[in-house]
Amino acid sequence: MTIPALHTALRACAAGFYPHEAGTGLLIDHACWLHRHDFTSRFIRTGTSITDRTTPMAEISWATAITALNTSDLPCSGSEQRILRLAASIADGIPVSLRDTLTGLDDRNIKLVITAILHTSGHRPPPRIP
Repeated sequence: MTIPALHTALRACAAGFYPHEAGTGLLIDHACWLHRHDFTSRFIRTGTSITDRTTPMAEISWATAITALNTSDLPCSGSEQRILRLAASIADGIPVSLRDTLTGLDDRNIKLVITAILHTSGHRPPPRIP
């Protein structure tokens, strides 16, 4: 599956529930994790919609990814780790220390997190124009 197709499938699976949309969107917009085969091959499940049997769907196994992160089985930078933890917390309710995860994020990543938080509360970002 191509990266754009994966993004579409992830968004389709998360659609309709703001926290899932926001957490998934944060990971997509961060533009790191979904380009890593060691992440996509282990923590993303793909399939098709059960309602129309044609729409590609993809789902992130947030808890499994965080477990791998916690056991040092998913090497990454500090920023990548923070974004994954925040996305998992938003999307799946996995507890995270805001003090530890927000400290050290650069301006771009803080803006992505703010956008995700607003999305979670019902303020979806405007549609992207290709």
